[in-house]
Amino acid sequence: MIHIVADSSCDLPQDIIKKYDIKIVPLVVNIDGELYRERVDITPKEFYHKMAGSKALPKTSQPSPAIFMEVFNQLSKTGQVLCLTISSGLSGTYQSAGLGKDLSDGDIVVFDSLAGSLGHGLQIIRAAEMVEAGSSMEEIITELSEYRSRMSTLVLLHTLENIVKGGRLSKFEGSLGKLLDFRILLHNDEKGNVVLQQKVRGKKTFMKKVVGEIIERAPDLSDTPVGITHFNNPEDTEYIINQLKEKCQAQHFIVNDMGSTMATYAGEGGMIIAF
Repeated sequence: MIHIVADSSCDLPQDIIKKYDIKIVPLVVNIDGELYRERVDITPKEFYHKMAGSKALPKTSQPSPAIFMEVFNQLSKTGQVLCLTISSGLSGTYQSAGLGKDLSDGDIVVFDSLAGSLGHGLQIIRAAEMVEAGSSMEEIITELSEYRSRMSTLVLLHTLENIVKGGRLSKFEGSLGKLLDFRILLHNDEKGNVVLQQKVRGKKTFMKKVVGEIIERAPDLSDTPVGITHFNNPEDTEYIINQLKEKCQAQHFIVNDMGSTMATYAGEGGMIIAF
């Protein structure tokens, strides 16, 4: 038997977590000195509300190696353990899980998804489907490595406020971007880092650019699941879904509210699209 473990930044809907019996290890978010376990002590909607009322950008932290060790030791009593984490380029969670593995005595594999949100979550689903089909650990890792290399993850920022607060953009650049109505499109590179794709002025032009980018990367999505998470933005989510149905023949969508780990950086209206 192979048990699947993942961290909470995967943003998977609860029904999928329950369906495949995935063990979720929560990341922690610090809001004005108060600590909350993602999706355990605080829901995405509650987080959005608290973040809006906070002067400082919330801080996220990975689970400790000891927490991973405890989970691994418990599950490894009845089988192998496969742990998939958020990209090592975005968080120290992969390293923490690796230390947890070293401290435990079970048969454990830790896999770096090189993605965030449902880019991470789609890989978890693929692994869980293969476990259900009776695949071996070696077969699953081979398939995940190939799937990961084919996957694209786009990050849509409708506001620059959070990346200014986080120090990734100067206040001047942020003010100028707001004045000129700039939106930013980022993507995951092959090392799992989030890098700038392009800056676009105006929402309507921006959304068309996003759809065009997806079409260029994957003109046929008929057999490919698409994961979308959003920060209070059902309107643009619906627009993307309708466009991809029409232009790429997409049929299978997984949609969820963006969790606190990813929403801290995406900000109000932000979206993450993985395919």
